[in-house]
Amino acid sequence: MHKKTIAAGALIAYLVAPAAFAANEKPAGDARTKELFATTCGWCHSDGGRQAGKGPKLAGTQRSDAFIVNRIKHGKEGAMPAFEGSLTDKQIKGIIHYIHGLKSD
Repeated sequence: MHKKTIAAGALIAYLVAPAAFAANEKPAGDARTKELFATTCGWCHSDGGRQAGKGPKLAGTQRSDAFIVNRIKHGKEGAMPAFEGSLTDKQIKGIIHYIHGLKSD
C-alpha cells in the first residue's frame, strides 16, 4: 500500500508541477497577443506596428485607448476592417497593451 501512495504522489507532482512553475513565469498571453497582432493587424501595420504600411505606424501612438478600441471594433471605412465580431474584448485589450509596449525606431 505504501508503494502505491508514493507512486500516486509522484504522479500528481509530475502532473501539477509544470502548472505551478508556469504560474510564476511571464504570462503566455504576450506571445499569443504578438501572434494575434501579426496575423490580424500585421497585414497593414508593418514590422509588428513599428512602421507604416497600408496602415499607420502604431509605435508611439498618442491615441487614447478608447479611440483604439473603437477603431479596432468598428474599423475605418475604406481603410480598416471592423473586428468587433472576430476579436473578443480580452483580445482587443491585449492588442492595446501590445501597441503601448512598442518601441519606436
